[in-house]
Amino acid sequence: MSNPQDTGAGTPPAWLTAAPLVFVFLWSTGFIGAKLLGQDAEPLSFLTYRFLIAAALLAGIASLTRAPWPNRNGAIHALIAGGLVHGGYLGLVFFTIFRGMPAGVSALIVGLQPLLTAFLAAPVLGERIAIRHWLGLAVGIAGVAMVVWPKLTFASHGITPLNVGLTVVGALSITIGSIYQKRFATGLDLRTANVYQFIGAAGVVAIGALVFEDFQIAWTANVVFAMAWLVLVLSIGAVSLLYLMIRHGEVSSVAGLFYLVPASTALIAWLLFGETLNLMQFAGMAVCAGAVMLVVKRR
Repeated sequence: MSNPQDTGAGTPPAWLTAAPLVFVFLWSTGFIGAKLLGQDAEPLSFLTYRFLIAAALLAGIASLTRAPWPNRNGAIHALIAGGLVHGGYLGLVFFTIFRGMPAGVSALIVGLQPLLTAFLAAPVLGERIAIRHWLGLAVGIAGVAMVVWPKLTFASHGITPLNVGLTVVGALSITIGSIYQKRFATGLDLRTANVYQFIGAAGVVAIGALVFEDFQIAWTANVVFAMAWLVLVLSIGAVSLLYLMIRHGEVSSVAGLFYLVPASTALIAWLLFGETLNLMQFAGMAVCAGAVMLVVKRR
């Protein structure tokens, strides 16, 4: 793990050049992990265990490396950020995929995050958004619509208005969480701050599981593999990388990376699960890929 006390001042480190591509691939596998569960594990119940395991592992790492723990205010900020970035976002994404939302489409809807960030980050963090950022975000919205519309259904499962709406709320949750993280928690040590963040996330999804689920999990090979991958690679690896990128760059630019995730997720979902997209949906993916060049381009 890179210098945990780095606050993002000075020249960006060399690893930052390769970090975006690594992050995009790792983040894509999170949607695949949700799909891999199938009907063997209730999503919010699964995430409750995932976050608690991740918190325990990070607490062990923090103790072994003698990482400094945040004060009371820092711990509260970390709990709130974790509840938004992990609990609200992943809870809704896993829930909708469990209800039949294709992994690639879910990833594309979450690609709305740069639009939401552009609206919220500027007044909160004082970040300036150029005209091409707004143009790119508008084009990205059109691309999302092209992907969702052809297979929109009013059935109980699939690309339904409810699933689309819940996924949008999930995108809003991670957007607010990322901004909150940038504003209040960038000075915290990643090892210990993430312990509190995963505890906060576990609290959010556990409440949802208590209300909507029965903590029913069949520990099949797929579920065990998904748990190991999502805890070690996603919850610890990719999330730490995300926060490091947030520290070294503007939130709106980092958020633009999420436009690259859908194409990566769709490819993996096609290879593993046979998920397919029609020509209009592929065109929508291409539109979003073009939009990201406008969103993440440096001024």
